[in-house]
Amino acid sequence: MIYELRVYRVLPGRMPNMLARFRDHTVKIWESHGIRALGFWTTLVGESNNDLTYIIPWESLAERETKWTAFVNDPAWHKARDDSERDGPIVATLRNEFLTPTDFSALK
Repeated sequence: MIYELRVYRVLPGRMPNMLARFRDHTVKIWESHGIRALGFWTTLVGESNNDLTYIIPWESLAERETKWTAFVNDPAWHKARDDSERDGPIVATLRNEFLTPTDFSALK
């Protein structure tokens, strides 16, 4: 199992739009492609309170490639993204990392 950690730095004032996009559209589209997030977090205390962080578990990088490619090419995703950015961009930056658990990790 690998875990993809994604951190979106959201533009100031645009977090409600970002959260609505995930809550109302993205998660449902993911489900149609067999993608399930482990969890979502906003930053209470840290470098920026404009961060949205989530983790997706994958069986392998090959699974991620197949499912993520299907998601990013889905017309429903393009519509949701475009509609949510009608008043301007939401994301300032995106960072993602692929993590592997240690032998003593609670998540394997």
